[in-house]
Amino acid sequence: MRYFMRLSYRGAPFCGWQIQPQALSVQQAIEEAMSMLLPLSQSVSVTGAGRTDAGVNARMMVAHFDVDRPIEDMPKFIYSLNSILPRDIAIHAIVPVHDTAHARFDATSRTYKYFIHEEKSPFLWPLSWRCRPGLDFELMNEAASRLLNYTDFTSFSKLHTDVKTNNCRVTHARWEKEGEQWVFTITADRFLRNMVRAVVGTLIDVGRHKITVQQFCDIIEKKDRCLAGTSMPGHALYLWDITYPYPTFD
Repeated sequence: MRYFMRLSYRGAPFCGWQIQPQALSVQQAIEEAMSMLLPLSQSVSVTGAGRTDAGVNARMMVAHFDVDRPIEDMPKFIYSLNSILPRDIAIHAIVPVHDTAHARFDATSRTYKYFIHEEKSPFLWPLSWRCRPGLDFELMNEAASRLLNYTDFTSFSKLHTDVKTNNCRVTHARWEKEGEQWVFTITADRFLRNMVRAVVGTLIDVGRHKITVQQFCDIIEKKDRCLAGTSMPGHALYLWDITYPYPTFD
């Protein structure tokens, strides 16, 4: 029987979502916790909707897993699972889905947010990036809007990845002021490894007047990662939302 799990996590203590040798991942922590609750005969594998990098946070991650028999007392199971998991991971809901539902391949869109702040704050720094005042956010939004005109984002992809295509369909990209912070929100059908952090780094160059909006477009068109801006720190990046073509946690 297949289940979808909705969870959130703070990325700082982990090497990312995916299991890696000699480092603790979010996936590994969940699988080990579930193995303590399920019968010994069941080995559980948890498949996430994406693979966030080291330090990246998730307000909403979706994962699926299979078990031999239905989980009878779901509230108790979730409570027990949260009791075992580290404080940086929280399970919010687990719901049954059809046997072929896939957390990663069925997702129709994903939304990321990147948080920055200009004034020094002892409360924001662990989960937001501090920048020098004076960024031109109007110009940054003009550049961000151009992302919707392109599909090939090789210039913002981590080098030497094993993906079959660097094409993505961006449907929203904008900076907005929220209280003490500026927040960049970007939505697409899929994202490349390191893509959002590279996009933000290049938009920061626009905001600092290091490059023009036209040069931002030129970087995309030349499909060369070496031309784009720096990859921003992961601690201020959040996987924010994931959508599916069928009801999930309604």
